[in-house]
Amino acid sequence: MTDRQPCALPGSPAVYRKHWLLIALMMILGLPGIIFRVTHFEPNPILDALIFGVAILAAAFLLSWAAETAEMDISQGLALAVIAFIAVLPEYAVDFVLAWKAGADPAEAERGLAIANMTGGNRLLIGVGWPIVFFLFLYRTRLRELAVDRQRSLELLFLAIATAYVIFIPLRHGVTLIDSIVLVSLFLIYMFFTSRQESEEVELVGPAQAMGSLPNLQRRSLLVVCLVYSAAVIFASAEPFAHALVTIGEDFGVSEFLLIQWLAPLASESPEVLVASLLAWRGRAAVGMGALISSKVNQWTLLIGTLPIAFMLSSGDWGLTEGLPLDTRQREEIFLTAAQSAFAIAVFINLKMGTKEAAALFLLFATQLFITNEMVRVYYAAAYTVLCVLLLVTHRADIRTTWQSAWAIMRNQPEPEYAGESTPHATTGGGGS
Repeated sequence: MTDRQPCALPGSPAVYRKHWLLIALMMILGLPGIIFRVTHFEPNPILDALIFGVAILAAAFLLSWAAETAEMDISQGLALAVIAFIAVLPEYAVDFVLAWKAGADPAEAERGLAIANMTGGNRLLIGVGWPIVFFLFLYRTRLRELAVDRQRSLELLFLAIATAYVIFIPLRHGVTLIDSIVLVSLFLIYMFFTSRQESEEVELVGPAQAMGSLPNLQRRSLLVVCLVYSAAVIFASAEPFAHALVTIGEDFGVSEFLLIQWLAPLASESPEVLVASLLAWRGRAAVGMGALISSKVNQWTLLIGTLPIAFMLSSGDWGLTEGLPLDTRQREEIFLTAAQSAFAIAVFINLKMGTKEAAALFLLFATQLFITNEMVRVYYAAAYTVLCVLLLVTHRADIRTTWQSAWAIMRNQPEPEYAGESTPHATTGGGGS
């Protein structure tokens, strides 16, 4: 860790007082999520959704401020990776329970709810989360192109490797322990290289500035408290929030598979999307998008990799080729999710996203909701694949550039020189640090 103060001008005591009150308010609003979960007090689905939803929102505010303040001590990439892991905890909790139930009961395994939740969460993250951050950036800046920091090339590299691996899983009839070993190893290697990045000077504003004004020991202690408290609130609130939404959906006659695939992930994905949206609203859209890219790496490696482990812990059937079984629909869902992931990588292969790309991500996602026809899912996967190829061909020169940036980061070396281009992928706006 480094011993630096933020490079922002110090605010007045009165301003700091308002910031501290806001931090305290978010902690208070998050508390009912823990209390109601521990006491199992659930008035009715609508009130449950409101109470636990507000708690998740409050925790997201705390996480966004903690993420900015943490950049004083660690690299932005590592700060975002840690925040992404905490924010995605609800998704792990829901999917772990579903995979555990599948291992204990063959009938549960046939329903395929663990895969439904995993694929729904991943597609929501890219199809809704990424466009939201972009359009907030567009609204705030009127710029039609969002560029992310070069550090994101590392996430894109690992996301590409994971996608190339996962896209072949539908050829088999299960997600096995071998998949767990490969994907969890990928995540650990990604975290290792992310942790080696150096921290940079950061300008803090709002509550993050108040937190950053504290002496080093107090600031770091407060950061730990905020991170642990936010994780507890999110972990406690996400499952009952998702359950409340599913119950409300069932009252309207929506099928269980669709509720688990879309409404439950809507609850579990909300913390990370909220954190990224708050960063975008505060003028740091590039950082917010970086958080979502890191979340995608997290879910596309560690989340998928832990499903067979949860299944086998429950079933007791251990073996390298044993694991969570897949039926035809589940294989289609994984293939469609992998195709969307490939398209998302192609969108950012030049470390930029434009209005057309953001609109395509959202529209392709939104128009596939509630479609159960097998061939339609195949058609959407084909559309993602075609668009991916077209973007890769269009930006083929950027593939080598982004790979070299990622390789330089992995080797802890300065950025490579580029002939005829002094600052490739230069940020066009969006609050890079």
